[in-house]
Amino acid sequence: MQTISWEDFTKVELRVGRIVSADYFREARMPAYILQVDFGDEIGVKKSSAQITALYKPEDLVGKLVVAVVNFPKKQIASLMSECLVTGFHNDKGEVALCVPDRPVPLGTKLL
Repeated sequence: MQTISWEDFTKVELRVGRIVSADYFREARMPAYILQVDFGDEIGVKKSSAQITALYKPEDLVGKLVVAVVNFPKKQIASLMSECLVTGFHNDKGEVALCVPDRPVPLGTKLL
């Protein structure tokens, strides 16, 4: 495990957003969805590619709160320009389970 400073950690903008749409990402090499995530008025809606098809259906994702990094540079993924990184954890089968708040919080709230 690599050690980082508190200053390094505070540079990472981990924010809560609500998934407003989830569509199959047909051009992706690995099965994925294109997510549109609303982070509230300050940040707005950002797009992301998420390889979460094993555990989630698009219709189950809409309305779900997620935790995402919003201050990485944009990244080209096939035909999509990804604007944030939705976070998750691999289970024992290698499937990704989303990192989500366990209680409602305002959109755009920063992880402390």
